[in-house]
Amino acid sequence: SGDGLFTRRCHAWLEERVGVRRALLTHSCTAALEMAALLTIVQPGDEVVMPSYTFVSTANAFVLRGAVPVFVDIRPDTLNLDEQRVADAVTSRTKGIVAVHYAGVPCEMDEIAAVARLHDLVVIEDAAQALGSTYRSRPAGTLGAMAATSFHETKNVISGEGGALLINDPALVPRAEIIREKGTDRSRFLRGDVDKYSWVDLGSSFLPSEITAAFLWAQLEVADRIAAARLETWRTYYEALADLERRERIGRPVVPEHCRHNAHMFYVLVNDRADRASVLRHLNANGINAVFHYVPLHSSPAGRQYGRPAGKLPHTETLSERLIRLPLWVGLQPSDIARIVETLTAALP
Repeated sequence: SGDGLFTRRCHAWLEERVGVRRALLTHSCTAALEMAALLTIVQPGDEVVMPSYTFVSTANAFVLRGAVPVFVDIRPDTLNLDEQRVADAVTSRTKGIVAVHYAGVPCEMDEIAAVARLHDLVVIEDAAQALGSTYRSRPAGTLGAMAATSFHETKNVISGEGGALLINDPALVPRAEIIREKGTDRSRFLRGDVDKYSWVDLGSSFLPSEITAAFLWAQLEVADRIAAARLETWRTYYEALADLERRERIGRPVVPEHCRHNAHMFYVLVNDRADRASVLRHLNANGINAVFHYVPLHSSPAGRQYGRPAGKLPHTETLSERLIRLPLWVGLQPSDIARIVETLTAALP
């Protein structure tokens, strides 16, 4: 069962370290996004603006409520939602904007928030990759009405499967607790606010088991050490690949000066799709587990069925075919990185 001692410790850590009004552990980031969709109160036919270059859960959470994802192009530098394209995607049916902080680099949230205020929209952060990152000294997860983060095994801090809904708007907290507890007011009952609990709203079983929370707590206890190790690995990659970028054989990640990233991933951009396929084959044949990332949602079968693009998405389509993720995990040694860089260099045309 859930919501025991370790869950409470994780909640307190997130609330203190991130600075959110309320943190609620979930069994996945997908679950947190589904809670966010319920809290946004989207109805069939409503629209939600988001990037196409993201994981399917970003869109699915809203499609499950009958809403239409409206896909916007990404910036060519950070690969984040292009804040200059958001306003043009807003219609009379738009209810919210989902800002996905790709690779742990926050979106340009001031511009996105300005559009949201103008049109009275809810801003949801998909901060699955961004725990520990900041935008203009403000932590990712505190930049919208609510945020979803992930503790999946591929993230910086993990519990195998797991996530959390981070809530900044205090008006959303009571309903969020109800939605998470299968639509009941059980949390109020456990606090002694009511003498029995009952079904009062929509909801599902979104909380994780206590054993999952205990696993996560062990990670949070050493989160600073994990962060330092990942950042050191990221910097080592960045410096080692500088010459390849100068010679225009690859592109390296871009982090704006007003953002602090969390070293969630290190990727390179090769010249085209054919180059990527060849490089990936060479790297994996040499024991280096390099992978591509998302297939753009607007070009996927379900994306075409349930969503629509807001105009053309040239950066999404081009960059998604050029990106290669390199191995990044705690314990990766400088000698490992040197071999990866050497193998990558040999694989490039």
